[in-house]
Amino acid sequence: MAQGIEETSCDSVKMCEEEPVTKKLPKWIKLNVGGKVFMTSISTLTKEPGMLTKMFSQDDAMRPSETDDQGAFLIDRSPKYFEPILNYLRSGQLIFDTNVNPQGILEEARFFGIETLIPQLEDTVRRNTVTSDMPLTRRDVVTAIIQTCNLSELRFQGINLAGADLRRLDLRKVNFKYACLSRCNLSYANLTNCCLERCDLSHADLSYAQMISLKALCANMEGANLQECNFEDPTGSRSNLEGVNLKGACLEGSNMAGVNLRVANLKNANMKNCNLRAAILAGADLEKCNLSGSDLQEANLRGANFKDAQLELMLTPLHMSQAIR
Repeated sequence: MAQGIEETSCDSVKMCEEEPVTKKLPKWIKLNVGGKVFMTSISTLTKEPGMLTKMFSQDDAMRPSETDDQGAFLIDRSPKYFEPILNYLRSGQLIFDTNVNPQGILEEARFFGIETLIPQLEDTVRRNTVTSDMPLTRRDVVTAIIQTCNLSELRFQGINLAGADLRRLDLRKVNFKYACLSRCNLSYANLTNCCLERCDLSHADLSYAQMISLKALCANMEGANLQECNFEDPTGSRSNLEGVNLKGACLEGSNMAGVNLRVANLKNANMKNCNLRAAILAGADLEKCNLSGSDLQEANLRGANFKDAQLELMLTPLHMSQAIR
């Protein structure tokens, strides 16, 4: 009889050893993150799926194994970047001091797997990168257009868009004054009523673009491709390119009727088969410019420099009243 009791006791001890004891966490706990103590609730930490939920759910498979002398769970991460993560879990809003690098918060969000916060931080990091003179991208411009009800209020003044792919975008009335659009692809874009004053459009691709009522005073379009562009407004409004630099640019086949190109630099430009009816080219430098097959009827050419310009197959003869020199 005593033997049976002894065997039963041993079996009970064995069963107790096999059953893991899970210590239930209180509703509020302390975290020691890189030496800084945070007090928070379990419900906050487990609000979103990710590493923190795995650490502090009732299943303690990933729970930090060590605590400090105050009983706070030790987590070896930066408190500066962890604090905005914790505040986001508390309020659902991303708030952080201006002296905190959002890139660090982004890495923290990735580490803890806070998936809903990662896209917002990526946008913040990208915007901060833009302000440090990095060029904007097509995505940046499209986002700005979507978020703006009236495109006339959209300003990219002085912004760096060098090399951006802006093909076929509707950019009507957008203000690009002083912007850098060098080597930008604007082919087939609608630039009607745009302000490109003093822009850098050197070697940009503007082929087949709509450029009605454009303002591009003193813009730099050296080496740009403006083939088959349309500048003519049926209502009679003129595009203003006074003082523009179009040296070596290609304007072949463009409709430039009525365009103001006063004192423009058109040296070595390709203006074959252009419609330049009633255009203002007074004082323009057309040295070595190819105007073969172009229509210059009623154009103002007073004081223009036609040295070594190609004028073959002109649709209308140049008149003395146009005062070519």
